[in-house]
Amino acid sequence: MQQRTRQVSDEERLVKLEELAAHQAKVIEELSDQLAEQWKVMEQTRAKLDRLTERFLSLEESSLDAPAITRPPHY
Repeated sequence: MQQRTRQVSDEERLVKLEELAAHQAKVIEELSDQLAEQWKVMEQTRAKLDRLTERFLSLEESSLDAPAITRPPHY
């Protein structure tokens, strides 16, 4: 009788382990999808930062050519 109880217990344990493995596989897949999405967002952000850096440097260079600050004519 005890062997039969243990057999059922082992079977239940196996089912629980299979359920756990399936759940973990699903979570890993979801995390992988989220990581891929975050990577895409990060690449877009990096590209925007590069464009803004170029624009800032261009504006900074053009501002160096600006005339010196002088007193307004009404002084």
